[in-house]
Amino acid sequence: MSNLAQLHGRHVVLGLSGGIACYKAAELARELIKVGATVQVVMTEAAEHFITAVTMQALSGRPVATSQWDPREANNMAHINLSREADAVLVAPASADFIAKIAQGRADDLLSLLCLARPLKAGGQPCPLLLAPAMNREMWAHPATQRNLAQVAADGALVLGPGHGDQACGEVGDGRMLEAAELRDGLVASFQPKLLAGRRVLITAGPTFEAIDPVRGITNLSSGKMGFAVARAAQEAGALVTLVAGPVHLPTPRHVRRIDVKSAQQMHDAVLPIAAEHDVFVATAAVADWRPASASDQKIKKDGSGQMPTIAMTENPDILAAVARLPGRPYCVGFAAESHDLARHAREKLVRKNVPLVVGNLGPATFGRDDNTLLLVDAQGERELATADKLSLARELVREIARRIGQ
Repeated sequence: MSNLAQLHGRHVVLGLSGGIACYKAAELARELIKVGATVQVVMTEAAEHFITAVTMQALSGRPVATSQWDPREANNMAHINLSREADAVLVAPASADFIAKIAQGRADDLLSLLCLARPLKAGGQPCPLLLAPAMNREMWAHPATQRNLAQVAADGALVLGPGHGDQACGEVGDGRMLEAAELRDGLVASFQPKLLAGRRVLITAGPTFEAIDPVRGITNLSSGKMGFAVARAAQEAGALVTLVAGPVHLPTPRHVRRIDVKSAQQMHDAVLPIAAEHDVFVATAAVADWRPASASDQKIKKDGSGQMPTIAMTENPDILAAVARLPGRPYCVGFAAESHDLARHAREKLVRKNVPLVVGNLGPATFGRDDNTLLLVDAQGERELATADKLSLARELVREIARRIGQ
């Protein structure tokens, strides 16, 4: 499934309770529809003071539901009909008052009614309820709000956020509703099977940079996108993820612990002390094989001779091989970014590094791109993962890893 169809076939009830963050719900509706969802908007009376039902109807393409007494419903049971049709209920914004209602099981309007009336789905679990808190920082920090949040989470709701930053009141702190794209991704993640629940996954991503002098260095064209996609997919699958990233400009996937490094030696020093604490190690980083034996502390200038200065080189530590040698090592997955003879080089790496799985790809064909083609190589043979966007491939790789470690 491509990134543009991640919610294909899903029907989402988007609930709006009162708050200035209702303006973000307009963009959220668009984002959900862009990735394939159908969206039914339900608004409380308070929400209608901040954004109109006309706006939300225009964006969702469906009449907005606002009252439990809606005469359009033949059985006069909008709360039942809406909840039975839904694959998920996402309340964004979820005000402090609305969260209190859900925590206490009160249902005095259509939105709280349908949240309470959510049916059991396949597997005996209720229709998912996701809440995106939006409120002033003091309201967020109040003990009553925190008690209510703990209760709704204990009752099975998934709380998305809040964010930290400027607030409409002019204050700064926790309580901002997450942005539309973040909520979209949170909803997408909620539908992913938790194949790595409770597992700890360590991932390296991006290039390394080996300094020659204060302004020059040796690096490569890796964007880090594949590694970051694997980190997101593993987190979606329920894993506790640590991402050791080389010098890239990519946002950190939510709930992923990130460690930024620059050189191969720094990446090695970040990975080795913690590798044994993890169940899986995925080495997607394109680590430089060589580095200058010593970097000049001043810029190396041209001298007019037309000759390039001789730079002594030394080999960088082999991070994957070092992790694979650890006692009680994690399940190790290597990446081979090659320019030719992909299968042969990937298999040689599998044997040389003594790891159970190597994922091969042609570096020049994928560096910086949003799609990729992967070749899985192990002792039994080879299997290609057809060209797709990197997040879809990352999810498929996570499923493969979960199967192999017997999760």
